[in-house]
Amino acid sequence: MYRFSMDGTNWIIRFSPHLQIDDDDKEIIIKSLTELGGKVAGHSHGDSFLFFDQKMGIVVFRIEKVPSFILTVSTIVPKDQWFVRNHSGIEPYKE
Repeated sequence: MYRFSMDGTNWIIRFSPHLQIDDDDKEIIIKSLTELGGKVAGHSHGDSFLFFDQKMGIVVFRIEKVPSFILTVSTIVPKDQWFVRNHSGIEPYKE
């Protein structure tokens, strides 16, 4: 678990135990959260949000506000696991 302050509120960030993530990526995630600031704090308990990182892919968070302010990184979905539905069906996402 990591602790950081965001808009005057002390938050805990934790990473789901099934995630294999190195310390550099954890630092990127924590730095990104501090940059988001109040955009995260305005969400309700139980909400989820995600952000895109060019290297890691989609990072999914869950917000808890009771009993403490906790953000959990629940999963990271790399780009090679993204799919899109279009008129032809479902196919791998391509930029």
